[in-house]
Amino acid sequence: MEALRASYGDSSSSSDSDSESESKSKSKTQDFVLPPPPLDLLNPPDSHITPDYLLGSQANRIRSFPHVDGNYALHVYIPVHIPAAPKKEMIQFLKRVVSQVQGLYVIDLDIPIDALCKDEQKLDQIVMGREYHISLGRTVPVRVHQIDSIITMLRQRLQIQKRYLIDFSKWEVFVNDDRTRSFLSIEILAGGLVQIRRQIQAVNEVYKLHNLPEFYEEARPHISIAWALGDISESLEKAVGEGERGRGGGKKNMFSCEFSGIECKIGKKTHQICSRYKD
Repeated sequence: MEALRASYGDSSSSSDSDSESESKSKSKTQDFVLPPPPLDLLNPPDSHITPDYLLGSQANRIRSFPHVDGNYALHVYIPVHIPAAPKKEMIQFLKRVVSQVQGLYVIDLDIPIDALCKDEQKLDQIVMGREYHISLGRTVPVRVHQIDSIITMLRQRLQIQKRYLIDFSKWEVFVNDDRTRSFLSIEILAGGLVQIRRQIQAVNEVYKLHNLPEFYEEARPHISIAWALGDISESLEKAVGEGERGRGGGKKNMFSCEFSGIECKIGKKTHQICSRYKD
């Protein structure tokens, strides 16, 4: 939503004024008025247009680290594709939690979930269509001269990975180090835990060689589904407990999926670190 999402977060007035002056000067020498530009040029396909249901609801996410020119955010992770059936169950659980806790947003985005709950179709489109991830390292700033070295070392240490299943066990609440954000997540407690912790250790080795902060000492791999400003862990944990009872509770495993490789995102560019299985 990295994001929050997670993550972990143009001026046209002058050009408009220039165009207006130019148009006035031309009108003195021409006896006709130029037609306006096509609407699709004013709103190109890749432009960001805020939907009506988001207007006035943008959250003020706090950066994990201040922006510095020449720095790029580095994030190493396993992409996770949740099957359709568990996603539908996940949406129902989110609805129960949101009915008790205000201020939850789609992970890595500033989209309020309570607003989405009013429109089932939008909720399905955004939550069902998202790809989630298991972080293998902290999101940290790196300099341009470090990028090639980091990618090369990550590939050297992680290119040979055997096929394995990841079991997503239970809903859990996490809070970041400075307690500025809370996360509603699904934790991995059994299948895949050993393999993922080995991968985290490999990423830690690369980080250490580049003087970057290592991951948490006791890694608890998970995917985050929603985020909120501040430390609201107490109210979230209470809502999760009640939500678990509402869905029957007691399940040892919510869903499973195959390890799908490892990616590294630096700035806006994504690099494949390990994309194939090695049996």
